[in-house]
Amino acid sequence: MKPNWKIPALMLAAATVVAVGVTILLLQAPAGAAEPAVRAAADSSVAPWAMMAAAIAAGLSTVAAGYAVASVGSAAVGALAEKPELLGRVLILVGLAEGIAIYGLIVAVLILNRAG
Repeated sequence: MKPNWKIPALMLAAATVVAVGVTILLLQAPAGAAEPAVRAAADSSVAPWAMMAAAIAAGLSTVAAGYAVASVGSAAVGALAEKPELLGRVLILVGLAEGIAIYGLIVAVLILNRAG
Protein backbone atom coordinates (compact mmCIF):
# COMPACT_ATOMS: atom_id res chain seq x y z
CA MET A 1 0.00 0.00 0.00
CA LYS A 2 1.46 3.35 -1.05
CA PRO A 3 1.36 6.06 1.66
CA ASN A 4 -0.56 9.26 0.95
CA TRP A 5 2.02 12.09 0.79
CA LYS A 6 -0.34 14.75 -0.57
CA ILE A 7 -1.03 16.55 2.75
CA PRO A 8 2.60 16.70 4.02
CA ALA A 9 3.75 17.82 0.58
CA LEU A 10 1.19 20.64 0.58
CA MET A 11 2.21 21.71 4.08
CA LEU A 12 5.88 21.69 3.08
CA ALA A 13 5.12 23.72 -0.05
CA ALA A 14 3.14 26.29 1.95
CA ALA A 15 5.90 26.57 4.55
CA THR A 16 8.46 27.04 1.78
CA VAL A 17 6.44 29.85 0.22
CA VAL A 18 6.17 31.56 3.62
CA ALA A 19 9.90 31.16 4.25
CA VAL A 20 10.81 32.61 0.85
CA GLY A 21 8.42 35.53 1.34
CA VAL A 22 9.76 36.35 4.78
CA THR A 23 13.33 36.12 3.53
CA ILE A 24 12.57 38.50 0.65
CA LEU A 25 10.96 40.96 3.06
CA LEU A 26 13.97 40.72 5.33
CA LEU A 27 16.52 41.30 2.58
CA GLN A 28 14.89 44.46 1.25
CA ALA A 29 17.25 47.32 2.02
CA PRO A 30 15.83 50.58 3.36
CA ALA A 31 15.60 53.23 0.62
CA GLY A 32 18.12 56.06 0.94
CA ALA A 33 20.17 57.08 3.90
CA ALA A 34 17.86 57.17 6.91
CA GLU A 35 18.37 59.14 10.08
CA PRO A 36 19.66 57.12 13.06
CA ALA A 37 16.30 57.33 14.89
CA VAL A 38 14.37 56.15 11.84
CA ARG A 39 16.94 53.42 11.16
CA ALA A 40 16.70 52.16 14.76
CA ALA A 41 12.90 51.97 14.40
CA ALA A 42 13.27 50.08 11.11
CA ASP A 43 15.72 47.63 12.68
CA SER A 44 13.38 46.96 15.59
CA SER A 45 10.54 46.20 13.18
CA VAL A 46 12.74 43.80 11.17
CA ALA A 47 13.94 41.82 14.19
CA PRO A 48 10.76 39.72 14.66
CA TRP A 49 10.69 38.88 10.95
CA ALA A 50 14.36 37.91 11.07
CA MET A 51 13.74 35.63 14.03
CA MET A 52 10.80 34.00 12.26
CA ALA A 53 12.73 33.58 9.00
CA ALA A 54 15.67 32.03 10.86
CA ALA A 55 13.36 29.69 12.76
CA ILE A 56 11.61 28.62 9.55
CA ALA A 57 14.93 28.04 7.78
CA ALA A 58 16.32 25.95 10.62
CA GLY A 59 13.05 24.09 11.21
CA LEU A 60 12.33 23.17 7.61
CA SER A 61 15.89 22.05 7.00
CA THR A 62 15.77 19.88 10.10
CA VAL A 63 12.50 18.27 8.99
CA ALA A 64 13.93 17.69 5.50
CA ALA A 65 17.11 16.20 7.00
CA GLY A 66 15.04 13.87 9.16
CA TYR A 67 13.05 12.70 6.15
CA ALA A 68 16.24 12.22 4.11
CA VAL A 69 17.99 10.28 6.88
CA ALA A 70 14.91 8.08 7.32
CA SER A 71 14.81 7.26 3.62
CA VAL A 72 18.54 6.78 3.16
CA GLY A 73 18.93 5.02 6.50
CA SER A 74 16.31 2.38 5.78
CA ALA A 75 17.85 1.69 2.38
CA ALA A 76 21.30 1.61 3.96
CA VAL A 77 20.27 -1.00 6.53
CA GLY A 78 18.85 -3.16 3.75
CA ALA A 79 22.05 -2.83 1.71
CA LEU A 80 24.25 -3.60 4.72
CA ALA A 81 22.20 -6.72 5.48
CA GLU A 82 23.11 -8.09 2.05
CA LYS A 83 26.66 -6.70 1.67
CA PRO A 84 28.40 -5.63 4.91
CA GLU A 85 31.40 -4.32 2.96
CA LEU A 86 29.32 -1.29 1.85
CA LEU A 87 29.55 0.32 5.29
CA GLY A 88 31.86 3.16 4.23
CA ARG A 89 29.74 4.16 1.24
CA VAL A 90 26.55 3.99 3.26
CA LEU A 91 27.96 6.22 6.00
CA ILE A 92 28.85 8.85 3.40
CA LEU A 93 25.31 8.83 2.01
CA VAL A 94 23.74 9.15 5.46
CA GLY A 95 26.19 11.95 6.31
CA LEU A 96 25.19 13.85 3.18
CA ALA A 97 21.55 13.57 4.21
CA GLU A 98 22.39 14.93 7.67
CA GLY A 99 24.21 17.86 6.07
CA ILE A 100 20.89 19.40 5.02
CA ALA A 101 20.23 20.41 8.64
CA ILE A 102 23.64 22.06 8.87
CA TYR A 103 22.93 24.08 5.71
CA GLY A 104 19.68 25.33 7.26
CA LEU A 105 21.50 26.31 10.43
CA ILE A 106 24.05 28.27 8.39
CA VAL A 107 21.24 30.09 6.54
CA ALA A 108 19.57 30.92 9.87
CA VAL A 109 22.82 32.37 11.23
CA LEU A 110 23.29 34.43 8.06
CA ILE A 111 19.74 35.79 8.32
CA LEU A 112 20.24 36.78 11.94
CA ASN A 113 23.62 38.31 11.15
CA ARG A 114 22.09 40.40 8.36
CA ALA A 115 19.27 41.61 10.65
CA GLY A 116 21.81 42.94 13.13
